[in-house]
Amino acid sequence: MSQSVARPFTGRHMAAIMLAFFGVVIAVNLLMAQLAGRTFGGVVVQNSYVASQHFNRWLDEAGAERGLGWGAEIGHAADGTIRVTLQGVPAGAQVTGEAWHPLGRAPDRVLRFRGTGTAFRSLEAIPAGRWRIRIEVRAGARRWRREQVVA
Repeated sequence: MSQSVARPFTGRHMAAIMLAFFGVVIAVNLLMAQLAGRTFGGVVVQNSYVASQHFNRWLDEAGAERGLGWGAEIGHAADGTIRVTLQGVPAGAQVTGEAWHPLGRAPDRVLRFRGTGTAFRSLEAIPAGRWRIRIEVRAGARRWRREQVVA
């Protein structure tokens, strides 16, 4: 019968364990940083100080828009165009818009709409997927905006 001899735990064993542990931690951190950098550019506004100077005006504009009582349903049609159905908007309103991919993977697109009454459809088709759509409705001197995610 043979007897196995236990080898002692040495400093080399501990060094190998520490190198393996920190190697895994560093590799995961590098992977996560690379994935985060590819999916979000990090720019919400170009200059946060300048944006802060306009904040109260933006709040006043939003309050005035809410007071109009207008509404909109925004959706992605089967042909790739964006359809907008307005509620409470006077006749003769004009609709414009923008579409951008939330993660910046596709270029931003300017949307032009054609329609009558309360139903509008974009002239440009956008690819399938998740898009953030911002529309602006103008009727005379009144302006109303809405932003919505469309999938």
